[in-house]
Amino acid sequence: MKRILSLLLSVLAVVTLFGSLGRLSAHAEPPALYGDAKSVILMEASTGTVLYEHEADLRLPPASVTKIMTILLVMEELARGTFSLTDTVQVSNTAAAMGGSQVYLEPGEIMSVEDLLKSVIVASANDASTALAEYIAGSVEAFVHRMNTRAAELGMTNTKFENPTGLDDSVTEHLTTARDIALMSRELLKHDSIFRYTTIWMDTIRGGAFGLTNTNRLIRFYQGANGLKTGSTSKAGFCISATAKRDEMQLIAVVMGSPTRDSRNETAKRLLDYGFANYKYQRMEQGELPPIEVLGGVSDTCRLLYDGFDLLLDKSSPKPETVVLLPETLTAPIAVGDAVGKIEYRIGDKTVGSVTIYAGETVEKISFFGLFKKMLSRFFLHT
Repeated sequence: MKRILSLLLSVLAVVTLFGSLGRLSAHAEPPALYGDAKSVILMEASTGTVLYEHEADLRLPPASVTKIMTILLVMEELARGTFSLTDTVQVSNTAAAMGGSQVYLEPGEIMSVEDLLKSVIVASANDASTALAEYIAGSVEAFVHRMNTRAAELGMTNTKFENPTGLDDSVTEHLTTARDIALMSRELLKHDSIFRYTTIWMDTIRGGAFGLTNTNRLIRFYQGANGLKTGSTSKAGFCISATAKRDEMQLIAVVMGSPTRDSRNETAKRLLDYGFANYKYQRMEQGELPPIEVLGGVSDTCRLLYDGFDLLLDKSSPKPETVVLLPETLTAPIAVGDAVGKIEYRIGDKTVGSVTIYAGETVEKISFFGLFKKMLSRFFLHT
């Protein structure tokens, strides 16, 4: 009986061992990375792929992480050329009266757009945020309307903004989610010039008379950190949209509702560490294929082009195989931009992405006289 029991235990141990190895080789389920935060999400910026989430659609107050939308609207107006960084703003009484984090703007003070923007991004200044909102839209109310309109355009379906600062002592419905914050963060990261400000650790305004220190400590203490925005109030707890880039992979880690600043930062670091340890970004570059034969066209061939493609892969994955899917010939007429085939990127029997192959030029259908002329030309060429 003892021998039988011993044998059964040995078999059970072997089965357990092989079961564990199988789970590990299949990219084991990540541990509870969210710590004591109410809601988190980890997103890869280029593809928008969500790598980890916990209660990511829970509507919560975002505190000053709100300012990501404020900053986005400023950056978009700068990109349109509506105003420039060197343009100046006169501070209103409303902006100067803002409490919380501030750079102590005075009513009537003149400050450049760049210094106000820097104050918002680095020091989370509520007065500077309000001054920019009024400068762009004419009033805080009009700016908030634009914030909510832009949120809807970005698919931020669980968000409502009531001010451009995130101060929540006198609002009731100023709420968003970790997923929605990741969406607006991703949009802001498309403006490369934002990193000129989000990576600042210490700087000054007013000609060096007033110092700024970044509220995001990860900028100094986490490898690859390049943004983006912190926030905290008694109602919201401690929040952050933390961004970092390594080996061309840009990650966004959103943490909401942490009880302390340190636990918020540690949760953000765990999320980013998990992403960098387990995934890799690969850019499949745009290019051109050999020309394809065209039947019945004024030209015998047509250029073929394809766009680039962003891939997010498990770090253990091999490089994808490129498979070109094209007919042997095309028939005129062909318009530039027409889809004529596709390229699939495969790992084993799994397709991990694809792009369209399109005509790089227009090839008109040949007329009867054009065909006759071409045939005549070929005849004399070969005689």
